[in-house]
Amino acid sequence: MSLRINSEAPDFTAQTTEGPINFHEWIGDGYAILFSHPKDFTPVCTTELGYMAGLKPEFDKRNTKIIGLSVDPVDNHARWAADIEETQGHAVNFPMIGDTDLKVATLYDMLPEDAGTTSEGRTAADNATVRSVFIIGPDKKIKAMLVYPMTSGRNFDEVLRLLDSIQLNAKHTVATPVNWRPGQDVIIPPSVSDEQAKAKYPDGFKTLKPYLRVVAQPKD
Repeated sequence: MSLRINSEAPDFTAQTTEGPINFHEWIGDGYAILFSHPKDFTPVCTTELGYMAGLKPEFDKRNTKIIGLSVDPVDNHARWAADIEETQGHAVNFPMIGDTDLKVATLYDMLPEDAGTTSEGRTAADNATVRSVFIIGPDKKIKAMLVYPMTSGRNFDEVLRLLDSIQLNAKHTVATPVNWRPGQDVIIPPSVSDEQAKAKYPDGFKTLKPYLRVVAQPKD
């Protein structure tokens, strides 16, 4: 199953470090970040999980839940969490899915259909493609996807920035330019006519080209 932006995020039930979940029910009426790992006790992922634990209050402010996934059993996750807290200074404070039957990794197109049905005997190299980040909206649609190699730590500050952009678009129908940061000017998309833009932005906006109109970021 190939996933694209605006595909429905596949639903599943799974065991996690915080008990069993049904994914769509667990998401509820907010956003969710699902990020995956090829194996427990891997070095790059250890740093990522610790950083996400420290960043969790920022996601909470944005009504966004975070959940990790590794193909190993939940019991292994609990032992790994102790290493993460010791080396990274943050205790894992979000659920970690145990995907021992590779169901979720396969559902989310991170492993091929013929990868088998067990994590037993598999190495991190076998699971190298299980290095994805999915941002999922309240409508259970995939809003963004990022895929990294095992050797490159993911930039979760960028994931947070991307989430801000997605949520701003959902609320105000605006786009964000290159390297945008919250508080900076945004773009009025071509789907909004000049007449609509004038009504929406009575203080005015700047037209650089007919297709490129810039306005101050909406405040609320």
